[in-house]
Amino acid sequence: MPAIRRPDPSEYAPHYARYIELVPDGDLVAQLEGQMQELDHLLADLPEASGGFRYAEGKWSLKELVGHLTDTERIMAYRLLRIARGDQTPLAGFEQDDYVRTGRADARPLRELAAEFTAVRRATLALVRSLDAEAWSRLGNASGKPVSAAALAHVLVGHVSHHLEILAARYLQ
Repeated sequence: MPAIRRPDPSEYAPHYARYIELVPDGDLVAQLEGQMQELDHLLADLPEASGGFRYAEGKWSLKELVGHLTDTERIMAYRLLRIARGDQTPLAGFEQDDYVRTGRADARPLRELAAEFTAVRRATLALVRSLDAEAWSRLGNASGKPVSAAALAHVLVGHVSHHLEILAARYLQ
C-alpha cells in the first residue's frame, strides 16, 4: 500500500482544515488503528450510566458522541470510496445534529455503540488498505466543494482526534 500523502489545501473545503491540521505526519493507517483502540480503551470500563452524561445543557450525551463518530465515519468512508473509484457524482452534505437526533444512541448500550464504531472503523481500514497511489490523488465533490481521497482519509483521522480531545476534556474528567 502506498503512503497516503498529506493533501494540499486546494484539495478540501476550508471547514475540513481544522481536522486535517490535527493529523500528525506519519502512517495514517497506524493512526486509524490506534484511534480505534484508544476509543475502545477509553470506553471499556465505563459504567452504562456514564453513557447519558452531558457536560452541558444542549450538548450531546456520551452515547450520542459515539454514535456521531460512527455515523460520520460511515459517511466519510463512503465519500472516500466513491471518490477513490473515480465517481464524479456530486455528493450531498449531511446535518450532523439531525443524524444525532434520529440516531437514538441514548436508547442503546454504550458497549454496543463502541463495538459498532470498531466494526465501521475496521471496514474503513480495509478500504484504505485497498487503495493505490492513483486512487489517493483522485478528486471529487462533496457538499458542493472539491475534495480528494487523500483529504478524506485525513478528515477521518482528524475528526476522531477532535472528538477524542473533547471526550477526554469534557466527558471523562
